[in-house]
Amino acid sequence: MPEPLRGAGVSPGIGAGPVRTVAGAVPEPPAGDRHGGDAAAEKQRALAALEAVAADLEARGEQAAARGNKDGQEVLGAQALMARDPGLADGVAAKVDEGTAAPRAVFEAFGVYRDMLAGAGEYLAARVADLDDIRDRAVARLLGLPMPGVPESDEPFVLVARDLAPADTALLDPALVVAFVTEEGGPTSHTAILARTMGVPAVVALPGATGLPEGARVLVDGGAGTVLVGPADEEVAAARDAASARASLLMEVTGPGATADGHRVPLLANIGGPRDVEAAVMNGAEGVGLYRTEFLFLDRATPPGDEEQERAYREVLEAFPDGRVVVRTLDAGADKPLAFLPPPGEEPNPALGERGLRMARLHPDVLRGQLAALARAASGASAKLEVMAPMVTDAAEAAFFAGACRDAGIEYPGVMVEVPAAALRARDLAPEVEFFSIGTNDLTQYACAADRQIGGLAGFQDPWQPAVLDLVAMAAGAAGEAGKGCGVCGEAAGDPALACVLVGLGVTSLSMSAPTLPLVRAALARHTLDQCRAAAGAARAARSAAEARESARALLPVLPELGL
Repeated sequence: MPEPLRGAGVSPGIGAGPVRTVAGAVPEPPAGDRHGGDAAAEKQRALAALEAVAADLEARGEQAAARGNKDGQEVLGAQALMARDPGLADGVAAKVDEGTAAPRAVFEAFGVYRDMLAGAGEYLAARVADLDDIRDRAVARLLGLPMPGVPESDEPFVLVARDLAPADTALLDPALVVAFVTEEGGPTSHTAILARTMGVPAVVALPGATGLPEGARVLVDGGAGTVLVGPADEEVAAARDAASARASLLMEVTGPGATADGHRVPLLANIGGPRDVEAAVMNGAEGVGLYRTEFLFLDRATPPGDEEQERAYREVLEAFPDGRVVVRTLDAGADKPLAFLPPPGEEPNPALGERGLRMARLHPDVLRGQLAALARAASGASAKLEVMAPMVTDAAEAAFFAGACRDAGIEYPGVMVEVPAAALRARDLAPEVEFFSIGTNDLTQYACAADRQIGGLAGFQDPWQPAVLDLVAMAAGAAGEAGKGCGVCGEAAGDPALACVLVGLGVTSLSMSAPTLPLVRAALARHTLDQCRAAAGAARAARSAAEARESARALLPVLPELGL
């Protein structure tokens, strides 16, 4: 029996059908292509192509909205803004003035932006596919070639691509597309976001995905991150039966998060704004453990106004009247650079530069404005507002942020623990704030000196690394000694086995993407606190991430019964 191919599962579910590959890649215009001498006409031709692409993207967005896909409309609207970016237009014009033909000028101007995003960290590197799509559409128009896009089919199929552009995915029919498989992408890519929105199974970062034979039948497991080529009917039926049985088991566990012996562990949702609230509520979130407010600020030349911020915060607070809402202040810099918050100088390694709270201290008016809007939004709300700062390193920074919060009238300031120094000296930070929230994504990156964007270092980017678990234990222990809470809001919290280990390490709440809440709730409900502690001890005693995972799972016996 052939072994399944393995990638990263980003949208759970089972899908089976024939492979249909996104084809029609637009060729790169030859280097050195020159126009005939009329630079003004050539510039007009290039800019007209970009405007036509922008208009088409907006039209597609309206079609997506008509189908009820508001997220798709927002994504395509953001792409249209990219196509109309004045800096991009200036770059194209400059190259045409140098004599470069319009198609090559567009290609090279996009290349400058592409390189900037590819090296800017996880969030914006995931936008490279968006830029490539806009570039290819504009070049295709200039060369008179067909638009790249999704193949047509009269039967349900599995869509395979190097990466998928939002312009295509936003208009896909879930009744026809039973799964996505891509060679590139990650959990924060638009492909992953839209797949989860549509409820379509998706596997990304699958090596050799575009080499799958056209028309070959495949079985995609978006939870396990696997693709099986040529499955027998019995295998497809078994996978679907297992998924159905797992869904039934998960539905049996409802209510607040807790271990089998009643130890309470609030289960919260990670969100990017009000549009994510519905999915969080549907999956039983008890509140919000990470409100990524930077999504309010991205893709804009100026910060959002006070009223816009207040409205967005209040909408989330009102959705959880009896819960808690943990808001992360603007996490700008590194992978989320903002035009109106430039770093003080060139940064050869932005991930280690002016980002998070460091950036906020350089622009205190932005921080004060955000805290004031949060305080106003919480006025009269019954939800408990907690506000935390990203990229905090020491007690002085924690004290600064707590003071800024209290000056704004916010009673529960906290800090994210994602810098190893903060975890190592967590006892110094705990007296300054009301809670910790551990960001395992960055904590792992920094502890293991492994850039999250470099696929070859994936083995070091694993939160099961025993050294990372040691840091989590130190932070949770310091918080516990001070009588403070310590949550986890990184992707690690959404791994059912690792969630049990985190509870065993002393973590007091878990926050994750909405679809993983039922999985974690079920895993906790079927294991006692002592079992979680034993699994945590075994994981910390291991010498590698793989050994830690295996040792912990051996002490969490109900996971296989749940299909986890």
